[in-house]
Amino acid sequence: MFKNVFGSGFLVRTAHVILTWVITLVLFLYDTDLRRHEESGQLAQPVLFVLLVLVSVLLYFAVSLMDPGFVMSEEGEGKFGLGITEETQDMIPHTSKTFRQRRCGHCLVQQQPMRAKHCQACQHCVRRYDHHCPWIENCVGERNHRWFVLYLAVQLVVLLWGLQVAWSGFTPAPGWQQWLSRNGVLLAASSLLALFSMVVLLLLGSHLYLISLNTTTWEFMSRHRISYLKHCGADENPFDRGTLRNLWAFFCVWGSVVWEQMYFTEGSDSV
Repeated sequence: MFKNVFGSGFLVRTAHVILTWVITLVLFLYDTDLRRHEESGQLAQPVLFVLLVLVSVLLYFAVSLMDPGFVMSEEGEGKFGLGITEETQDMIPHTSKTFRQRRCGHCLVQQQPMRAKHCQACQHCVRRYDHHCPWIENCVGERNHRWFVLYLAVQLVVLLWGLQVAWSGFTPAPGWQQWLSRNGVLLAASSLLALFSMVVLLLLGSHLYLISLNTTTWEFMSRHRISYLKHCGADENPFDRGTLRNLWAFFCVWGSVVWEQMYFTEGSDSV
């Protein structure tokens, strides 16, 4: 389920964790709301903030080290037609749609499942490939996409709360140089928190939007090059079942989906 902790992303993960706890320490060292609550014996907010930071770090490692849905080479053996088993193929209705089965030219997967893509960085085909994220040094795919979105949501709460805490710690000074000497470190921490907040907010918003359409970042950006989408209309998505059903399926339905079955359903012709 998990990849090697000391792989190529070790430095990225280490930098992320160190930066997270350094900024958290800064928020407690300066005269912020957290520091004032701690000194007055009101520990609920400080403890909750630290626990939320810890949860965000644990989610980061879970998403970073989790198998995103790698397609193993043996999965392509003994399969035919759409790259699925005979039992599943019998469930797929016959339609006028055509689909050229892909064979991965990089790894040993003979027939890629629909919506899978080979990642050059991970050297594997990934089911329902979304993108390769350098932040977590891992692909985002079928198995970890919902955890990635949950991580972004928790991280955004932590960042916005940390930004509010940092703002409460600025102290006035008679001159600019005196103010900078008192608040320079806190200003740097606030700038990082503001920058990361904007990035995470944009990421979370874009992912929720694409999830509501049941499409992926790769499909959205490279639609014209994907064999099963390039012949569809500009506004046609064969996997879209409506916003609520798409969100429910993404967050509440676990397990692999046979996308070929959904793609070749007669009702999807009208999507």
